[in-house]
Amino acid sequence: MDQDETARIRALGAIAAEFDLDAIRVRNGEAEIEIVRREPGVVASGPAGPAAPQLPAPAENGFVSAGPPPNVRRVTAPVVGVFYRSASPGADAFVEVGQRVSVGQTLCILEAMKLMNEITSDHAGVVARVLAENGELVSLGQELFWIEP
Repeated sequence: MDQDETARIRALGAIAAEFDLDAIRVRNGEAEIEIVRREPGVVASGPAGPAAPQLPAPAENGFVSAGPPPNVRRVTAPVVGVFYRSASPGADAFVEVGQRVSVGQTLCILEAMKLMNEITSDHAGVVARVLAENGELVSLGQELFWIEP
């Protein structure tokens, strides 16, 4: 890693700390940097069960670099909005990791300007990962789900 790259990573870490962000991901062409902040000694845990994806262990510097498998289909946010996994608070999520989905199946809702937009799958397959948190504001083009054929 060269000094410019190290400086960029440190600057992103400073931005994450300044704005109290849990994570920040930046893409520049094919290169992607993801910084995930955690309290010292806290171990992140994913969903339980046999279908839970294996997440890479954080490197010594605390950064996680995890890309999708080569055959994964990405579902991205078509609008800026608030991500909801279910139709209402307390209701079951539309989909779970490990669940098989079909084309046209509702994956989530994005609330944008008081409108509830159902986001449906363009791909048939198995939900490999849910990348947004319930209630999180997501950006246009942000990855929401990975679906493996």
